[in-house]
Amino acid sequence: MNDKKAVVLLSGGLDSATVVAMAKAQGYSCYTMSFDYGQRHRAELQAAERVASQLGVVEHKVIGLNLNGIGGSALTDSTIDVPETPEEGIPVTYVPARNTVFLSLALGWAEVIGARDLFIGVNAVDYSGYPDCRPEFIEAFERMANLATKAGVEGRGFSIQAPLQNLSKAQIIQEGIRLGVDYAITVSCYQADDEGRACGKCDSCRLRKAGFQAAGVEDPTRYH
Repeated sequence: MNDKKAVVLLSGGLDSATVVAMAKAQGYSCYTMSFDYGQRHRAELQAAERVASQLGVVEHKVIGLNLNGIGGSALTDSTIDVPETPEEGIPVTYVPARNTVFLSLALGWAEVIGARDLFIGVNAVDYSGYPDCRPEFIEAFERMANLATKAGVEGRGFSIQAPLQNLSKAQIIQEGIRLGVDYAITVSCYQADDEGRACGKCDSCRLRKAGFQAAGVEDPTRYH
């Protein structure tokens, strides 16, 4: 077993699938983590299982969380509509503190299995304007990770890897294709149906569709 281990956050979407492939290409044994957090687009959890299986990760873990218990997002509160036209500012699909919570749980697992690297598919170019996708957040979390853990205090520090940070959606797709990612098995839509078919109208669908067009790659997404 390769002792170069990484915990990779895997939502089942295009970006996180690419990150798993990139981590594997860098020689990491990948341990993937998804979250059943009360999201309306639960088809992404099946997509994450498919991606983990296809890319041959060591272990795939699904953690149950009740983020719909606090609500505040169109993704966790069914009374808030998912917007289908672009919005100004931070959109209502922002889930309060989501990446902070997800990275914290990934950090815990990394410490348990002896992984030094955590991978996350955040992006600061073609993205929805979420504050927890910015480089400043990733840098701050890495500092916190090394302050808050036994491993960090004992000098076995953590590195938070965000390899998509400065790539356009088209560049991400091109890199994934090069690494053999099958984007047909991924689900990005915020309101995908139970079979994983996309709406084609939400922010995530628009970014994904434009990315395939700009990359000059046929879009394998199934729409309902």
